Amino acid sequence: MTRMFAAVLPPEPVKEDLAEFLQPRAEHPWIDPEQWHITLAFLAQVNDARLDELLDGLRAAGRRRSPMTLRLHGAGAFPDPVQAKVLWLDIAASAADREELHRLSTNVRRTAAHAGAPPDGKDFRPHLTVSRLKRPGQQLDWLDVLSTYDGSPWQATDFALIESHLGEGPRGRPRYEIVERFPLLGDRTD
Repeated sequence: MTRMFAAVLPPEPVKEDLAEFLQPRAEHPWIDPEQWHITLAFLAQVNDARLDELLDGLRAAGRRRSPMTLRLHGAGAFPDPVQAKVLWLDIAASAADREELHRLSTNVRRTAAHAGAPPDGKDFRPHLTVSRLKRPGQQLDWLDVLSTYDGSPWQATDFALIESHLGEGPRGRPRYEIVERFPLLGDRTD
């Protein structure tokens, strides 16, 4: 069994711009930009024997969904700003693109469940995690800072299946390995 997730990955210029915004605030424990992503589905247990079935299903999901224009704007915290464990940036998009992102997540989750890798039961909340805190605490000041960030729009033209290796990255964080990228082709006849 392998731990994986499906995600939309922001392009390099978007990551560079956000990293530049966060750089003067380096005293906070920001996540490495190479790990930034918008999780569509978390798959805690992917059966290696059914990986080809999962990949085929994700290719088909990509063919059905269309590219969308996304932007990082707004901020939040999980579970809440007073006892925050995670700080994140919101995903801004037109109503149509936001709906397309939700449909992509739904298609990915159904595909994974069909391939024997049921996703976690959490509702899809599009966001990009920028910080994971060791101890929960009040983060209102950091949310005020993050809420001033207004990223440039980008065209999301694909999504990826990523293998997660816990504790193998820098400072004991996860190491991510892209298994495959799936283009969004918008062919709803498939």
